[in-house]
Amino acid sequence: MSALTKHRPWLAAILGLVLTGLGHLYLRRWRRAALWVLLTFAVSALFVPPEAFDPLTGGAAIPPSEFAAVLGELVPILVVSFASVLDAFFLGLRQAAARAERSAVEDAEESAATVADPDADAVTCPECGREVDADIDFCHWCTTRLDEPTDR
Repeated sequence: MSALTKHRPWLAAILGLVLTGLGHLYLRRWRRAALWVLLTFAVSALFVPPEAFDPLTGGAAIPPSEFAAVLGELVPILVVSFASVLDAFFLGLRQAAARAERSAVEDAEESAATVADPDADAVTCPECGREVDADIDFCHWCTTRLDEPTDR
């Protein structure tokens, strides 16, 4: 499995903490990332007063006594962002489990193909050392019978 196709759930969660939707982009879930970003904008427009963004944009400094109040106004955005992080993490876990299951199935198919390989049933002739088919009881190269024990 190449490094480009191996997604780590914890890395998707960390990226989601940095920016909402970034963990989903890492997992190559484009629409889901866009939906989380749109949901964040919708929640901020509907539930967060515009004055709460002033300290974040550098418009006004936050006195320590008002920090809790401003943070309280941003709770809806933080809840959506945290839900996005959890979604990215569990989505990454599901993708990793599906990838492991596909890998196990491919390994089983490969081992079954090896067993079904006609060359795998071949044995060597005790007389000439060449490979012969196990279904026949003589070497088709030197005509030595394979079911009889040899004196060598």
